[in-house]
This record gives sequence, C-alpha cells and structure tokens, in this order.
Amino acid sequence: MKMGSSRNLILFFLTILFLTCNLGCGKENPVDKLIPYVLVNFSINPNDINYNNLNIPGNWTYVSGGYRGIILFNAGFGDYKAYERTSPVNFPNDFECRVNVDESGLIAVDHCSASKFNLLDGYPFEGPATLPLKQYQTYFDGQYLHVSNF
Repeated sequence: MKMGSSRNLILFFLTILFLTCNLGCGKENPVDKLIPYVLVNFSINPNDINYNNLNIPGNWTYVSGGYRGIILFNAGFGDYKAYERTSPVNFPNDFECRVNVDESGLIAVDHCSASKFNLLDGYPFEGPATLPLKQYQTYFDGQYLHVSNF
C-alpha cells in the first residue's frame, strides 16, 4: 500500500469519527430536560431470580429508582436497556402516567395517551408521543449490570 493511500484512509476514518461525534456525541435528548434529574447509580445481578431471569434475552423487570421507577430490559448479546417509567407525553400535566411493559415484553405502553415505545431503542412508534423514553446508561461486566446517569 502506498503512503498516500494510508494517509487518505486514516483521514477518511478520522473524518467519519469527527462527523459521528458531532452528530451524536454530547447531544442531550429533550426528554432529559423534561423529566427531573434524580441520581441513578446501582448494580444488580441479572441471574438473581428476584429480577425475573433478566439474564435471558427478551426478559424485563421493574426496579425502583429514577424519577418514578425503571424498566430493565435484556436486548440480547450482553446489551441491557434501562428506561424511566415516567411517560414523556404530557408530563408534568399527567403526573400519574407511567409506562408499563405489555404482554409481548417488547413494548412499553403509556395507557393515558395510548403511546407505545419500542424497548430496543425507547422510541415511540404509535400514539401522540414524539419523544423517546428517558434512558439511563447500562454496563454489564459479565456478572453485574450497572445502571447510572452520570
């Protein structure tokens, strides 16, 4: 490979990295400003029976924490999602509305507005919702699932 080709390839990847970060890194989700901040920082063992066999892909459980509770969802391949249960639709006017996981186990529903959210990414796909669910950071170290918002 010629030196010029290597340099062009490196510049190409650096450009892609720069564009990716400019388009997505550090951008705040509007729902983060809507739903009040509450410190989230805990760890669980997904193998624990108390967490609905969360170690199995597609399984989910509710846990306390966040503003009004959290949904933990195993998206498979070691990827876990943590969503705030406070509905972003009409908040704070409909303070009592929480999202609940439906019988399929893949969809969260706000029964007050009939909005539905995909648990793989938190985004709405039905109903009046325009914002995704507030999401917390997760990290699975092979034994424990760590959830935080810092």
